[in-house]
Amino acid sequence: MSHSTARIKLRLEYDAPLVLGPGKYQLLARIERLGSISAAGRDMGMSYKRAWSLIEEMNAAFAQPVVDSSRGGPGGGGATVTATGQEVMRRFRALEKLLTDQGADDLAALSALLRQG
Repeated sequence: MSHSTARIKLRLEYDAPLVLGPGKYQLLARIERLGSISAAGRDMGMSYKRAWSLIEEMNAAFAQPVVDSSRGGPGGGGATVTATGQEVMRRFRALEKLLTDQGADDLAALSALLRQG
């Protein structure tokens, strides 16, 4: 008897308005790693415009920006995840871990109730 494996996909919805989920977390993580909004967007298969729009949404919603960017030019531009952005990432990951760890029994019980096929 095989049960489907469930996983938690955290999506936080604020009145700010802001929706914070795995995609924005991954975008921040890639900006931190690659030092570029455009490179992070490309790595995720999204346009620079879309990546920049998501960053603008987060920067507008939080009291302090989550990403600091500089325009391109002879030396090239770049982007860094700010201390606020790093805190957002750390707290988001902590919530995911908490839900996964503390919800394991409930996830298993829900999976056991699924139709077998």
